[in-house]
Parts: sequence; C-alpha cells; structure tokens
Amino acid sequence: MSTQTLKKKPLGKQSHRPATKKAKGARVSDVKPVVTLKEHIIEIVSDSGEGAQRCGQAFGAIAARMGNGVWTSEIIPAEIQPPARSSAGASGNRIRIASHQVTNWGDEDDLVVAFNEQVLLSRLEEGELQPGCIVLIEDKWRTDDDPEIASAFAETIEKLLADECRVYEIPMETECVKYVPDPRRGKNMFVLGMLCSIYSLDLEMAREQIAFVFAKKAASIIEANVELLEAGFDWAETNLDIKFRIPPSDVRTPQIVVNGNIALGLGIMASGMEVCAMYPITPATSASHYLSEVFQNVGGVVHQAEDEIAACAFAIGSSYAGKCAVTITSGPGFALKQETIGLAVMTEIPLVVVNVQRGGPSTGLPTKVEQGDLLFACFGGHGDNPKVVMAPSNIEDCFYSMITARRIAETFNMVVVVLSDASLASSQQPFPRPQISEEWLASPVDQSAVAHGAKPYDWDSRTGLARRFIPGQPGGMHCLTGLAHDRMSRVAYDPDINQEGILNRSRKLAALQKTLKAPVVFGGDEGDLLIVGWGGTRGAIEEAVERLRADDQKVSSLHLTFLQPMPPGIKEILQRFDRVLTVENNWSDSVDDEIIDEDNRRFSQLAWLLRARYLVDIDCWSEVRGQPIKPGAIVRAIRERLQRKGQ
Repeated sequence: MSTQTLKKKPLGKQSHRPATKKAKGARVSDVKPVVTLKEHIIEIVSDSGEGAQRCGQAFGAIAARMGNGVWTSEIIPAEIQPPARSSAGASGNRIRIASHQVTNWGDEDDLVVAFNEQVLLSRLEEGELQPGCIVLIEDKWRTDDDPEIASAFAETIEKLLADECRVYEIPMETECVKYVPDPRRGKNMFVLGMLCSIYSLDLEMAREQIAFVFAKKAASIIEANVELLEAGFDWAETNLDIKFRIPPSDVRTPQIVVNGNIALGLGIMASGMEVCAMYPITPATSASHYLSEVFQNVGGVVHQAEDEIAACAFAIGSSYAGKCAVTITSGPGFALKQETIGLAVMTEIPLVVVNVQRGGPSTGLPTKVEQGDLLFACFGGHGDNPKVVMAPSNIEDCFYSMITARRIAETFNMVVVVLSDASLASSQQPFPRPQISEEWLASPVDQSAVAHGAKPYDWDSRTGLARRFIPGQPGGMHCLTGLAHDRMSRVAYDPDINQEGILNRSRKLAALQKTLKAPVVFGGDEGDLLIVGWGGTRGAIEEAVERLRADDQKVSSLHLTFLQPMPPGIKEILQRFDRVLTVENNWSDSVDDEIIDEDNRRFSQLAWLLRARYLVDIDCWSEVRGQPIKPGAIVRAIRERLQRKGQ
C-alpha cells in the first residue's frame, strides 16, 4: 500500500454506496492508499443507549495505547431518555487523535459515524462538521417502511452533500444481525472495528480493549463483541476506499488514560484521604461511583448520604475526628452545602469540596459544561467565610489537585474548593503514570497530650494558624461551636473578639499566598495581548496562542490554578502587555450589543476578579454554548480585536 500526506480540501459532492461487484476475494484495502495525517477529529453519534459513547471511549483508548495523543469528549443529551431519532437526543463521543500531545477537543469534525440521520443533523446544524467531512451513516433509513423517515434521510444526505461532505451509507444493521439478534446491542462494536480499519489501529489491541471493557461480563459476551469488532474491521477493509495512519507521538514514558472524574478519584486515594461523602448529582456522580468500586481496597469509605447537606455534614464530622474528608458535588449541590461549609470555616475544620461545574442556574444544563461557579466559590455563603479556591486545567491536574487540596486543607485548617467541570469530568487524555510518593500522604494525626492552658484557637499573630485539636486528645476537651467564639472556643459576641476571629481566619489566606509561586506566561513575556484563563479552557487557549504566534501576532497567555488566593506576580505580568483579555466559559456582555455600554456591561467572572484586585482595564470574551470552547473560536475572537486595534 502506498502512503501519502493528506492535504485537507473538499472531497466533492458524492454519496458512496458500498460496491457489490468485485472480483472474488478482492478487497478495496488491497489497492487503496494509506493517507498519513498529523491529526483527525472523529465523532460517533447515536440515539441514547446504542453504545456510541462506549465505542468512542474504546477507540480513544486503543489509539492512546498505540502512542497517539488523544482527547475524547462525551456528547450527552440533556434528557435522561430522549426520544429516539431526535436531534436533541444525540449521544456519543468526539475523539481527537494526533501524532502529538492533545490538550482539547479541537475544532470541527473530520469524520463522523452516525447511527441515524437525525442525530447527525443536530451536529450539522450546530456547525460541528467541517467542509469535506467524511460521513459514515447507517443506510437502513433510506428504505424505511415509513415514507416520512425515508424522506428525512434523503433530505439529510442532500444537506450533507451540499456542505461538501463525503457520504458513505453503511449497512450496519444488516451486517450486525448476522452475529447478534438485536443489532442495537452490537452496532457500536461493529463501528469500532470499522474505525480500527480506517485509522490503521492494531486489531489485537482492540480485542484486548474489549476484554477489558467487558471484564465483568460472561465470556460469551466478550466473544460476541470481539466477533462484531472483527466483522466491522473486515467489512471496512473490503468495502471502504479510505485508509489513514496517524503516526504515534514521541512520548516514551508510561501513560494512563482516564477521564477527569476517575483522575479525581485516583487523586483522592493518592492524597491519603480516607472518606468521601456524597449525594449523586450529574456530572459529578461517576467520581464517587468509581471510588465506591475501589476505595475499600486502600481502606477508604464512600458514604452516600440522604442529601447534599447531610453529605457535607458527614465529611465535616469525619475531618473533625481526624480523618480529612472530601465531598463531591456539582453546582446545585454546592449551593445546598453552603451553610455546612460555613460551619467548617467558622470551626476551622479541614475540608475538601469538589464542584464539577455544569450549566445553570437552577437545573440549567445538567450534562453540559460551564465555568459559572467561580465567584460563587470565592464569595458564596453568608458572612465572611474565606476559602481556598483552585481549578485543575486538564485531566492530569484533576489527579494532582486532590493531593494539593488535602495538604492545604490540613496545613491551614481550611475549606479548599476544587472547581472541575463537566468537560473535564467525561473527557479522556493520556498522561504520565504517577509515581506514588509517601510525601503526598498526611502525617499521622498528633494525639499527644495538649499542654496545660493551651487554647483550641490560639491563633498565631502572623499567620492566623492554630494547632488542630482532635477529639480524645488528653487535655484538649472543649466545646465546638458554629457561633462567634474566642480563643477558648467559648461563645462570644464581644466586638473585639469577633474582629479577632475574622482577622485570623482571613490571615490564613494571606499566609497561603506567600507560599505560592508566580504563574508562568505561555508565549512571550510581553506583547500586544495577554489572554488570561482558568480551569479546563487551558488547552484551547494555548493552542489558539500557538496559532496566532505562528502568524507573528504578539499574543501570550496566562493560566491560573489558584483563584483564591491568587499567586504573587500577576499584576507585574499584566502590566507588560498592551491589552489583557480573559477567555472563559461563563457569561459576559458583548460590546457589540447596542444596549451595552461601559456603565451596564457585565464582565466574565475572572475578569471581575482581576479588575477588582489589580485595578487594570481588563476586557473579556466568553461563550456559554454548553460545550468546551474551540481553539478556532478563540483565534477568530482575538483576530477581530487585534484588527479593531489596528483600524
């Protein structure tokens, strides 16, 4: 087979039906060229319950095992059981595979596999297919007994061709029914086989991946899925005239491939925390589900409480007893926890709270991503309740952030809020296998006798820190209260005592800030524009900066992990650039809106924080489309601003 380098261009208005007249034993793969690519973006979409997400995750895992850079993102409908064959019910996975490290889900699709035309239509209408996109679609709908369905299929194909897509109609159900009685239960593995053929992935690795995915199932189920995999592979080899190869990246260190929620669970175990208290809520639930399966192997306990408030109270009780605990939730649950979080702040009990952000307000977008909880995390709750707020920026960060959060919580006797998001939660990315270190674990709880006269809140005048008393310590008995209290933990309403308590709880944030390092600028240290971001937007922002700098634009970026307190050196960095712009996945008013002016404009949340703290004129650009921001969208927004400046 010959090899050539692909140049992206429209592939023509043509719908391909598989050839049926070939020489006996002939395979299209015997003559088709193998096109070498640097990267490709693939989507698999189906009705909910047809297995497209599992297919995409398996495909991404196989590519990662072969050495490719990979980023997978789930496409999840808002409804639990949306109607079949509906645009709103599209469920599946986007997989970006490359010959280099991948840090985000990229721009538009290069290839889509669709189980029906309606789920595909939703992706087309949302602008997710680039011109020239290759489309593989189930062909059964063209000849459906319902004339409306057959007509809808034909109309969708015409729209695809008008968008210069290259369409292949695949007899998925016809082929799968040869191996399983219910093809809905087998199409995903047949498609996995086709994709392994198209992208030249190792079939033996695919078999191993299926065995891993279905490890808890009967051997007959594994065998059936392997048979479907091989059938899809052979069918594509025989009938499709497309064949790609994406060379592996140059990464040589051992990698693991997990999503953000599993990385959080692994990080919780690696940190030495032994208690997770939770109440199920999308998109955070899978983190605690994972811990429920494995936590007991390392001596941990997962407690599912009757509600979010009880979960937080249970975690605080555990931490008070000497076992620093974590509670995992999403936005609505985080709101419910505020009174108990305030109790942890007042009593200075260490606590780690993970908020896997989703779209809001109210029930909002339960399965979609948004970065809308930053100001809430920093300032939510009544009264002055200082908390540490940090945000992982990729899947690897989800792991290490839990180790850092636990250490800070116990060192400073504070609440630490970790802001993940729905995109990080379900996205997969390879990262170097962590080398476990005993330094990550907490020191044994100090249960030595408390010196006579020692006070439960004997605040240090410089740092605000006080020794943590553990129940049962000889000489450490005292009454714990959520009311304002003095150094002896006695209820007190004296003005000076109240002032002293608030002062020392606040001092701990300042003390932590003194230990942080200045963030590193990505790109040049000075220039025309600095983009500032936080959380899961990092990969898209930095890819956009690379594209802009390749065009000689003096654009750099700064990404913040600590949002409260912010690390030192930020103001000096901001002042080295002519303009500063935040890029976030939360709301900001556009200056192009005729009703918006300087007096009424709402800024995005990080922009509010930076403007208030550093008194720098900071602009913002944001999207709240319920999906991760694309690097191409950032590039377009930056070009528009740079063009305006030049006019």
